[in-house]
Amino acid sequence: MRRSFLALSAKPTLVLVDGNVLPGLPVQTFAVIKGDALVPAIMAASILAKVARDRLMDRLDELEPGYGFATNRGYPTAKHREAIKKTGPSLWARPGFRVT
Repeated sequence: MRRSFLALSAKPTLVLVDGNVLPGLPVQTFAVIKGDALVPAIMAASILAKVARDRLMDRLDELEPGYGFATNRGYPTAKHREAIKKTGPSLWARPGFRVT
């Protein structure tokens, strides 16, 4: 979140965070627990983020169809974990992700 904020060309003067952890930004920041159910701007951001993630997962599924990205949407489902055990992590796996 901090990297994304710092990369913005237009810097906001106020940030609302969905959750209870503040990212340490150089502007006034408020944590809003359940913000995606309470604050219209957070609701909209949440929808945009999920749509972007789903489109990315669909594209990754085309590139590496064995991992089930189109159906697991980035969550470590049983099918996804089995694919990792069988073929190893995909190129897109988070560095710290481990199959248990």
